[in-house]
Amino acid sequence: MINLAYRDIANGFGRYMLTSLGLGLLIGVTLTMAGVYRGMVDDARALINGSATDIWVVQRHTLGPYAESSTLHDDAWRGIVGLPGVAETGNVAYLTMQVKHRDKDVRVMIAGFESGKPGEPMRLVAGRPVTRSHYEAVADIKTGFQIGDRVRIRRHEYTVVGLTSRMVSSGGDPMLFITLKDAQEVQFLKDNDAIVGDRERLAANPQFNRPGVPGLLSAVEADRFSNHNVNAVLVRVAPGTDTRLVADNILRWKHLQAYTRADMDQILVAKLIATSAKQIGLFLVILTVVSTAIVALTVYTMTMGKIKEIAVLKLIGAKNRVIVAMILQQALGLGVIGFVIGKTVATFWAPIFPKYVLLEMSDAGRAFAITIVICTLASILAIRAALKVSPATAIGGG
Repeated sequence: MINLAYRDIANGFGRYMLTSLGLGLLIGVTLTMAGVYRGMVDDARALINGSATDIWVVQRHTLGPYAESSTLHDDAWRGIVGLPGVAETGNVAYLTMQVKHRDKDVRVMIAGFESGKPGEPMRLVAGRPVTRSHYEAVADIKTGFQIGDRVRIRRHEYTVVGLTSRMVSSGGDPMLFITLKDAQEVQFLKDNDAIVGDRERLAANPQFNRPGVPGLLSAVEADRFSNHNVNAVLVRVAPGTDTRLVADNILRWKHLQAYTRADMDQILVAKLIATSAKQIGLFLVILTVVSTAIVALTVYTMTMGKIKEIAVLKLIGAKNRVIVAMILQQALGLGVIGFVIGKTVATFWAPIFPKYVLLEMSDAGRAFAITIVICTLASILAIRAALKVSPATAIGGG
């Protein structure tokens, strides 16, 4: 039996393999796009799991500290900790910014936490926790920082004393943990020049600098330039407590927004990355269509190049199913080789992507099944053309 795929490989090895390589690269890009989406979901859930929290309490009518700006007074926890079912609370402040490390800027998510309370860094893989009240930091290994490094944040330098693994923001930025007091200063306090200007404006204002009221200006300055705000209060509930019930009580009695883990997962996965997911889905559809067109064109061209061999087969009595099987082998051969190339290149280039790319075996399995279906559908045009060939073509007739 003449095998069209075998003959093409033997007679046009370069062209066949280049076609397989092109298809493989498309499959590799498709797998990578799916991996980018999986990585975004995993980053979002790593942020939720990394905080080891049951409830996020934030400003009323906001989506929380990760999706929207939220500001609470740092004594809000006092009213929450007394509610039934609440075991522990912790104030946190978050800020995404560029920090100076040696000669380059690194984009990180600053996380201010209270030692021993919800929100402190988990998954410590090297070094030690923050023990001093100021100017020490724990960094995720994705920042590239090493223990002992000095990192400049705003006006001060912080010493990296510990490293964590897979502690990232929902956008994939690595987290840098510092004490809550330091984070409040970084996030809310102004720089020296702005403070000097504000002091001069206050001193020039007769309402705050009355001649007969000593101490008024100092009191106003102390209130204006101090900061007691946080972005959220993280809550751990007592074992066996209904988390939903506690969140509803916080909303009802404290007039604050409270999100459970399921709520936060819905916000981060279904809302925050929904647009990105749609874009990736559209790219996947386009890549599937392009791959189908490439395979169909390639198989059709290769089949037409062997039209006389097909006519000879018909002339000697070969059945249609034999010809159909040979063309299918040709198309499926392209698909299998292309998939192996695509899976291999995706595995090698995924780690060098700036975004986290999570390649799952289930996605690879689905991609292989889709590749086989695409190759089968793409071969239909070539099969129809081959079945219409007259046996007389073999001897120059038509």
